[in-house]
Amino acid sequence: METSNINRLLKMDDASFERLSKYVTTEYGIKLPDVKKSMLESRLNKKVKSLSMNSYSQFLDHIFSEQGRQGDLFDVIDLITTNKTDFFREAAHFQFLTSTFLPSYSNQNLKIWSAGCSTGEEPYTLIMALEEYRKRNATLSYSLLASDISMRVIQSAYNGIYTMDKLTTIPLEMKKTYFLRSKVNPDITRIKPQYRNKINFKRINLMDNSFGISKVDLDIIFCRNVIIYFDKPTQEKVIRKFCTYLKPGGLLFLGHSESIMGMNLPLKQLQPTTYQLQ
Repeated sequence: METSNINRLLKMDDASFERLSKYVTTEYGIKLPDVKKSMLESRLNKKVKSLSMNSYSQFLDHIFSEQGRQGDLFDVIDLITTNKTDFFREAAHFQFLTSTFLPSYSNQNLKIWSAGCSTGEEPYTLIMALEEYRKRNATLSYSLLASDISMRVIQSAYNGIYTMDKLTTIPLEMKKTYFLRSKVNPDITRIKPQYRNKINFKRINLMDNSFGISKVDLDIIFCRNVIIYFDKPTQEKVIRKFCTYLKPGGLLFLGHSESIMGMNLPLKQLQPTTYQLQ
């Protein structure tokens, strides 16, 4: 009887859903239409019960309280956000970067931002692509910032630990170069420390007016499959902010299902979902 009560899905009332979805959209830009209600219930159910809450109304009162905003609210945002990513996802972007853009780009001291880095596959893919490029072009140097709204995934990215099945898209020689396999568990691998240490990880909310980065300072921004969760006006607002952080001629990479069509932005499309600041 006790076990079934623990496993029972606590239903979210409409008022609580509206309150939570409005907050998430306002503060983080993420749209939560009515069809997401069951998803929220399943993701938050365990958290609600771990706090001995009997209703979502009581739960929201807690997480929005002064005490809740210091900790449990961050956990809730972690549970709500989606973190789907892979190494060399949308590989054409990395091919374009190293084969077309960098050979003709005048600045060889790159500053790059992976915005919405999730569990780290994107910034570590950038490390691998840039290090392979450096084998042929030794004058290139770079610094890499990786950010996300979720502290949980930032910690995971910082640790750089993955199961072997996550590495299927990486060529064998690159696996040997950039990863160390666990001696205790052969199914576990980790990015070598000299490459983990090349990345500065930071929590950044794309809804904030300032990102805490120097403006007109970045050469490349990757923000892929992040703004797809925003409505169109919010997408344009965020991309316009990105433009103020890019140097003229710098690149912005978006995800395969994201577009700036219909937006009035100082960007020129170079290839699908690859844009250059004018």
